[in-house]
Amino acid sequence: MLQSVVRLIMPQQCVLCDELIESDGGLCPACWRDATLVAGTVCDCCGTPLVGQGDDTAHCDDCLRTPRIWTKGRSALVYEGTGKRLVMGLKHGDRQDLVPTLGRIMARSSRPLLEDDTVIVPVPLHWSRLLRRRYNQSALLALEIGKIVGRPVLVDGLVRIHRTRPTKGQTRAEREMSQQDSIRPHPKKGSRLNGRSVMIVDDVMTTGATLKAAAQGALLAGAKQVCVLTLARAVSEAYIFAKPNEARHEDS
Repeated sequence: MLQSVVRLIMPQQCVLCDELIESDGGLCPACWRDATLVAGTVCDCCGTPLVGQGDDTAHCDDCLRTPRIWTKGRSALVYEGTGKRLVMGLKHGDRQDLVPTLGRIMARSSRPLLEDDTVIVPVPLHWSRLLRRRYNQSALLALEIGKIVGRPVLVDGLVRIHRTRPTKGQTRAEREMSQQDSIRPHPKKGSRLNGRSVMIVDDVMTTGATLKAAAQGALLAGAKQVCVLTLARAVSEAYIFAKPNEARHEDS
């Protein structure tokens, strides 16, 4: 909370450090250098950046091994360095002041996913976790993206019907089992997804188990197609070691 107040008093600072910058709500050159924006060739299904590929979108090995139930996916940042710091600040550091900056970054990545009838839906939190955290970071991002791209946002289109265990340290199979049937359409408002293109928004994708549960909920509500958008994508250590230069952006 103190950090948020400081940002309001001194808006010309980098959102992650004390470096002064020219524009409000951005990153300084040093923080940008530590960020990897997802650009160039990406997996059309999950949004992970691909090394050594051509100009066209393709599919990563993970999505070829584990077909997704959604149509397309994109991520804005790689989940390491600045990307990880932004996710952790918003999710666990009460850094709601980051939302305008992150919303702009994610809105740029959302363009290949948007249809005229797209409705944006965040991954829901269980009510007990929402009560403890006080806000759903995915809902804040969805609302900001909706304002930028001009699409409606249905914050409570989906509901989490039981509280799942934290997924950190779980295997893919354990995550899949934990998330199975955990997200359903809202009993009353879920019908507004019927026949619509739905874009699910979340903060980070690792195995995709949570997004799968959310996509299943949207399809159960009658969505004609589902795509997913995340702030960050966890990638393999091999990719991080061989970061392509084109994925780097040193200006804000």
